[in-house]
Amino acid sequence: MNLSRLDLNLVVALRALLEERNVTRAGERIGLSQPAMSAALSRLRRHFDDDLLSRTGNTYELTPLGAALRERSATACDLLERVFTSQADFDPGAETREFTLLASDYGAAVFGAVLARALHQKAPGIRLTFQHPAPSVVENTATVLSTVDGLLMPHGVIDGLPAVDLFSDRWLCLVADDHPEVGNELTLDHLARLPWAVYQRPYDAPAARQLSMIGISPRVEVSVQTFQLLPHMVEGTNRVAMIQERLARKAVRSAAVRVLPCPFEAVPVREAMWWHPVHTQDAAHIWLRQKAAEVGATLTGNGDVIDRGEIDRGEDGSR
Repeated sequence: MNLSRLDLNLVVALRALLEERNVTRAGERIGLSQPAMSAALSRLRRHFDDDLLSRTGNTYELTPLGAALRERSATACDLLERVFTSQADFDPGAETREFTLLASDYGAAVFGAVLARALHQKAPGIRLTFQHPAPSVVENTATVLSTVDGLLMPHGVIDGLPAVDLFSDRWLCLVADDHPEVGNELTLDHLARLPWAVYQRPYDAPAARQLSMIGISPRVEVSVQTFQLLPHMVEGTNRVAMIQERLARKAVRSAAVRVLPCPFEAVPVREAMWWHPVHTQDAAHIWLRQKAAEVGATLTGNGDVIDRGEIDRGEDGSR
């Protein structure tokens, strides 16, 4: 398609029509009269050779194509807005802007909180919004990233997009304080026999991916949407879970659980911030990436990480 022949205002009209399902309300939303909005709908129908909206009684319903275009038109509008708000220069001390990052609760707690403190000091007019990514983000990453400023996710899940490395972490295991079978250490037999609590969908959870590499298929009893719920799903049960070391200290403080080394060489977490190439030359986004890298560098030391002796002897010093 030759985009020079396309009226991009129709993209805005298309989104409003498909979301409002009413010509008058769609016009009010984007500042067009009812006749002008009706004319836009007619042009869109000719372009797509589809009604898009079909009358059912006193209401309009989306046609199958209209339903498919609803999310796409929203994504297109968000992308166009980001393209046309890009800046050649950026003064963090004077600018007001919102950055939206997709992050798990782990990324937001371990990295996002430190980033937010850093921006509070250097850029008081900047707002940070953290949103939890849907599991499907890995299936359509580029489209999702075109509408936000970045995605916090470890290497090994997605590729083909630019990223800045942030920090590394290692995996540890959680069991209940009073676990009836596990003493001072976990074994591979424990991991194969005991029930599991995992983050996100059982078949693609980080724990499942790690264990599959050593030939173990975890018997998942509980799946949750946040890493910080895992300790509570382990407490008082014979379940086991895997959690990042930087969350482990918080875990043992919030629930009656023990942190133990994994009985195999788990692949470390290498957290990064991924972004869509449309943001690469935006001065504000360049500044954000630089600050992210600086904050990530501060996390390369031990910080809140539990040392090996503390893991082995437990929080209370007992063995």
